[in-house]
Amino acid sequence: MIYSIDRFEGECAVLEHDGILTDFLRKKLPEDAHEGDLLEWSDNGWQILHDETDTRRQALAERRRQMLEGNHS
Repeated sequence: MIYSIDRFEGECAVLEHDGILTDFLRKKLPEDAHEGDLLEWSDNGWQILHDETDTRRQALAERRRQMLEGNHS
């Protein structure tokens, strides 16, 4: 399953999957994890999906740009 880091609250990370939010201990995530990162659980623990995160951030930035320009397509 793929989760996104919605936010950090103290020692917890709030992870989102299919609209469901789950608290998870921040210290159990990779040290370089940031809000908005996409994560996947495997036998080796949590892995940050860097390429997927970058693609998602670029798409959101483009959508924001279009909205600011008034192009809602």
